Amino acid sequence: MLKTDRREFIKLAGVAGTGVMTTAMLPANATGVTAINGSFMHTEKALEQQHKQQFNMCGYAAPRLEVVRIGLIGIGSRGLSAVRRLRLIEGVELRAVCDLYQDRIDLAQQSLQEAGLPSAKGYTGNAEIWQELVQRNDLDLIYICTPRGTHAKMALLAMETGKHAATEMPAMSTVAEGWQLVATSEKTRKHCMMLENCCYDFFELLILNMVRQGLFGEIVHVEGGYIHDQLEMNFKKNLTSGMWRLKESQHRKGNLYPTHGLGPLCQVLNVNRGDRMAYLTSTSTDDFMMGKKAAELARQDEWYREFDTNSYRGNMNTSVIRSERGKTIMLQYDITSPRPYSRLQLVSGTKGMSLKYPEPPRIALGDEWLSEEKMKEVWEKYTPEIVRRVGDMAKKVGGHGGMDFLMDWRLIDCLRNGLPLEQDVYDAACWSSIVPLSEWSVANGSAPILVPDFTCGSYKTNAPLDLGVFKGGDTGMRELPKKG
Repeated sequence: MLKTDRREFIKLAGVAGTGVMTTAMLPANATGVTAINGSFMHTEKALEQQHKQQFNMCGYAAPRLEVVRIGLIGIGSRGLSAVRRLRLIEGVELRAVCDLYQDRIDLAQQSLQEAGLPSAKGYTGNAEIWQELVQRNDLDLIYICTPRGTHAKMALLAMETGKHAATEMPAMSTVAEGWQLVATSEKTRKHCMMLENCCYDFFELLILNMVRQGLFGEIVHVEGGYIHDQLEMNFKKNLTSGMWRLKESQHRKGNLYPTHGLGPLCQVLNVNRGDRMAYLTSTSTDDFMMGKKAAELARQDEWYREFDTNSYRGNMNTSVIRSERGKTIMLQYDITSPRPYSRLQLVSGTKGMSLKYPEPPRIALGDEWLSEEKMKEVWEKYTPEIVRRVGDMAKKVGGHGGMDFLMDWRLIDCLRNGLPLEQDVYDAACWSSIVPLSEWSVANGSAPILVPDFTCGSYKTNAPLDLGVFKGGDTGMRELPKKG
């Protein structure tokens, strides 16, 4: 067992220096977890004494909005794509956009102009200008597409000033931030949704519906991951991004991006809605690629000298999570190895299983994969209503096969029709907590770490996702003006 003193523990857990922790809300050891002598213990009781659930946001339907007035922060690749999707959804007014750089504001304005929509108010010029956008009194939703590490503070201010928040993944960097998001969402009764688009992948939705129909029996084990070769992309010189992805890999050692694989699997397992993640163990390989790449580049270009270190996280992280009801989740994270893209997405039950990667997706309701003809029958019979209604529209718009648009459409449709969200603040906190918890396990010889119950016990009675409600309301799609 690796020995770590309290100061190092706080640093590893990512609590120090967040600028958002309040001592009135959290005890000094605000991570909620620790590991001692190869066993595990936690301070969750102390946390729950500080945090009494004020209101259960699971299944909560906020008052309906005729029009959803949006302020969007961050117009990089993801943010500009979001502008292009949101402009096509009926009942949306994109009133304000924010980025450090004026040229990105201009791209957003051009996108709105192409759709025949009014320009948005632009906010740019300094790193804190986003606060002016958030504090406007004519917005309903703050849509956050900024680098990781900034999401929680933006979502918190959004809710505190009376807006719903939707943020890219992960929703927070520390467990302390997770508790703050939960407390603030409950206090304000404003949604805090993590924009986990993979929950709206057509195959993942098909499997979720089949699980609900009992086709797989009792789910026993699931696997997910994020295997995506980004080595060249992360080392590509980018003066405007601050190279935040690469710097994160220098200083954080664990699963830094768990939710693409984890989100759909938690919905399958009814995590926070009948079951909960109890504890995890996490193991990382050494780094065999990033340090060498940094040294090679530093020899060619002095600009890379700050990245020429031996402190990079390992190439592959594997985390294993056990649920309170005895189910297991295996997660993997590797963005450096030369491997084809994969989120794994294996679901195994007592009557059958599914596997999405390597593609094409497959299903077995016994000990053999279904034939191509049988798969077509399954798609026809078990595709959820939301995909039947919006799937063609989503594919036309694009964005990871349509799941990005389906996610945005569903968010707006819920807000406009007073429907509960599929992803609430407890999901945002729970799924994102794997980042700091995996770091702590890796740093302590893969010691077991307990996962906090952000629902404070309400998971025992929270209802699973209702796929009947999941079909959506009556929100339509705008047509882009014809050119010429």
